[in-house]
Amino acid sequence: GVGLFRTEFLYLRRSSFPSQEELYDQYREVVELMAPKPVVIRTLDINGDKALSYANNTEEEANPALGLRAIRFCLKKPNVFKEQLKAILRAARHGNAKIMFPMISSVEEVVEAKRLLQASAEELERAGVDFQKDIKVGIMIEVPSAVIMADILAKEVDFFSIGTNDLVQYSLAIDRGNRKVAHLYHTLHPAVIRMVKHVVNIGRKEGVSVLMCGEMAGDPYNMPVLLGLGMNELSMVPQSIPGIKDMARKLKVEDSNLFLEEVLKQPTTSDVIALIQDVYGEYLPARR
Repeated sequence: GVGLFRTEFLYLRRSSFPSQEELYDQYREVVELMAPKPVVIRTLDINGDKALSYANNTEEEANPALGLRAIRFCLKKPNVFKEQLKAILRAARHGNAKIMFPMISSVEEVVEAKRLLQASAEELERAGVDFQKDIKVGIMIEVPSAVIMADILAKEVDFFSIGTNDLVQYSLAIDRGNRKVAHLYHTLHPAVIRMVKHVVNIGRKEGVSVLMCGEMAGDPYNMPVLLGLGMNELSMVPQSIPGIKDMARKLKVEDSNLFLEEVLKQPTTSDVIALIQDVYGEYLPARR
């Protein structure tokens, strides 16, 4: 399936917001192509490292990664957001599509996004337009506050997707684009591993499925840890799939569970990496 359909690319290289029909045609094509496999459609995630020249954002932000981006932007522009939601609801009839809201930092954002989703469905109903009435709704866990509030957020959604790129950046206070500190960015930082473990445990307890996307999911070095954490749904770029599959075939769940107990005892990233190399070194690909 498609674990992360990045809808922002449908908004880039344009002079105006795409229409509902344009979005519907694009979503439908992908959903039909992948059916019956799932397509997780992430709602508009712009600003930060992706900005729209036509979005009327006249005030320049000193730190756009912490500014009006992703779900914050959509909730500020409900009419734009609802056009996208309607397109997704309509396209979902042609396969197995799910909606995912990015960069959630509070329960209030989820409640408001779901309210607009319901309003979009009601408008389609009144207009006599066919749409998927029971679409699954999820959120990205990529902000530390979402990790902390995962037990409450789980009551509002059907699934979590751990977005490791931003989660690592926000949790470790590291700008990945800053060469002076980029070396401190580590997906195997003990704090990151503990956060993922917390989210997976909450998901298991609350009956909410948990998947992972981002660089952490596509690195074979991380597989022994991810398997031990209970991660069984990973989204990655296509070129990473063969290496991940090859590594997964060499691992046993029981061994990974025991291995995780040792990983959680390690105080530093270097210690975690050394442990992985010591136990699984013969299976690991050479580092580039």
